[in-house]
Amino acid sequence: MTPAPKPMLDMSVSVAGIEFKNPILAASGTFGYGVEFEDVVTLDRLGGFVVKGLSREPMPGNPPPRLFETAAGMLNAIGLQNIGAAAFLNEKAPLLRKIKDIVYLCNVFGHSQDEYEDVVRMLNDGEGIAGYELNVSCPNTACGGIAFGTDPRMLYDVVSSVKKLAARPVIVKLSPNVTSIPQMARVAEEAGADAISLVNTFVGMAIDAETRKPRISNVTAGLSGPAIKPIALRMVWEAAKTVKIPVIGIGGISTAEDVIEFLLAGATAIEVGTVNFWDPCACETLVDSLAKWCLEHRIEKLSSLTGALQLD
Repeated sequence: MTPAPKPMLDMSVSVAGIEFKNPILAASGTFGYGVEFEDVVTLDRLGGFVVKGLSREPMPGNPPPRLFETAAGMLNAIGLQNIGAAAFLNEKAPLLRKIKDIVYLCNVFGHSQDEYEDVVRMLNDGEGIAGYELNVSCPNTACGGIAFGTDPRMLYDVVSSVKKLAARPVIVKLSPNVTSIPQMARVAEEAGADAISLVNTFVGMAIDAETRKPRISNVTAGLSGPAIKPIALRMVWEAAKTVKIPVIGIGGISTAEDVIEFLLAGATAIEVGTVNFWDPCACETLVDSLAKWCLEHRIEKLSSLTGALQLD
C-alpha cells in the first residue's frame, strides 16, 4: 500500500508588499547588520532580519555597563550605538548584496523629525533594502525615540512625514510604554504606516543591593525576553483588532509555540530578539521547529493561522 503523501507546507507571508519565505525575522539590535552572523547562520533560510537602528550621524551609545541579565530576560541600555546611515550604505550594504535570497529591513532612528527624514532620504539611495522599520520606541536615549512613540501627535507627524518621502514600505515599531496600544496603533495607521511592529522593550531597572548603585549606567533600561511575552502577546492582540494593516509581533519569542501564539493573536510575522544573545543560531533553529510543528498539526498554509484565535 502506497503511503499517503506528506502535506505540502507553505510558510511564506507578506507584510506591506514585502514577501518573506517564512515569518521568522531577526529583530533590530540583536542581529548586528546581518553580515556578522553570516558564518554561523544560513541567512537565506530566515524570513528576513532587521539591521541595527541607523541614525544620521554615528552614535557611540551609552557608557557601560549596558546589559544586565534578569531572572527571566535581560535589561539593556545600549543607546542605539551604530555606524550611521552613510557608513552602512558604504560598508555593510555592499556585503549584504553579495548574499543571495535574503530580505532585510533598515531600522531608522532620529533625535528629531528632521533626523528621521534625513536618514530615510539617505537610505532611499541604497540598493537591496526591502523596507524601513521606524524606531519610535527606544527607551534608552536622552531624546527622540520613545518621545515620538508615546505622544500621539508627534507619532502622527513623524510617520506621515517619513511616509511621504520613503521609497519603500514603512513599518512603525511601537512602544509598550503607553496607556493605550490600540490608540497608538491607530495613529500610526492613520499617518500612513504600511505595517506596525510591536513591542519594543519595557522600561525597567536593576539595583546592586551591596553597592546601592544601579546595575546599568543609564539607570533605567529596556526589559526584554521571556518575562515580557504575555504582555507583548496581549498588546499584539489588541493592536491587530484595531488596525487593518499587518502586525509584526515581538516579545520573548523563542519556540515554535511562541510563534504560533503570536500568529493566532493577529500577527502576520514575528521578530526574534533577546534569545539571539544566548543562541546566535536561534532564528534558524526556529524555522526548522516551526516547520515541524506545522507538519505535525497538518497546517498546510502558515498564514491561515494569523488572527485565528478562537474565543468560543
